[in-house]
Amino acid sequence: MSNAIETHDLRYRAGRDFEIRDLSLAVPTGSIYGFLGPNGSGKTTTIRLVLGLLRPSRGSISVLNRTIPGESTAALAETGYVPERPHLYPSFTVDEILNMHRAFFTRWDPAKAAQLVETFRLRLNQKIRNMSKGETGKLMMLLALAQRPELLVLDEPTDGLDPVVRRDVLMALLEFVSEHGATVFISSHLVHELERICDWVGVMDDGHLVAEMPMQAFKSGIKRLRVENVPAIVAQTPFVILARDTDALGNSEVWTVRGWQDPMTQYFEGSTPSLREVVDLDLEEGFVELLQVARERHPEG
Repeated sequence: MSNAIETHDLRYRAGRDFEIRDLSLAVPTGSIYGFLGPNGSGKTTTIRLVLGLLRPSRGSISVLNRTIPGESTAALAETGYVPERPHLYPSFTVDEILNMHRAFFTRWDPAKAAQLVETFRLRLNQKIRNMSKGETGKLMMLLALAQRPELLVLDEPTDGLDPVVRRDVLMALLEFVSEHGATVFISSHLVHELERICDWVGVMDDGHLVAEMPMQAFKSGIKRLRVENVPAIVAQTPFVILARDTDALGNSEVWTVRGWQDPMTQYFEGSTPSLREVVDLDLEEGFVELLQVARERHPEG
């Protein structure tokens, strides 16, 4: 499997109190990769490193098989980017912004731009300064999609948008991916939104990559097990135990595990501990459990 984005042992310090540490991630080509994490976890900093806007103190970055920052120009020519904060000239009209971007991107698709102007119900003569947040969000997505990119890097593209605008933006994104097979790297703290569209997920917290896996493995493989008769030493398990908690009565434990599959119930047959219940977690619950475990393992930040 080839990767549209790869980083290895990436390190970057932002001020005195925050650092990206030993970050190695892989975004498979053709995937929609959800980059999850709470605000301040390092998602935007990682994106800026990937795009060559910041330079790491250590490690390597590859985007579309090109080394960053050395080959940034070639990589960015095939990359559509929606930043966390819009960067458009407020005195320009929508039409002027479209013409400016058309001049800079050789892959620009005028027909796609015109279609999205109509789909998003934008007015060509409207000045950027007079646009609502929702209209600006639609315009930013339009500019990225009309470049016909091989890779879309989207930093909280629907943050603060109302549900109708979010639906319009995500539908346009999914339509483009279906037509062109582009790779999407989309950051968000809106867990349920990414659950609907992503096939891979990476979880960031405090500069660490906490987990990276296919979305289906994330959704189905993180469980809460209620177990009884737990011995002092637990034998090697076929799943990863993320956390163990004793229940209120002290006669059983609750395990949070990763990598669970239904046949693993055989591990508990004819021995101790014994399995009482397997509790499914939705994506948000699994996300919170991963963050809690990560913070217990790295309490110093």
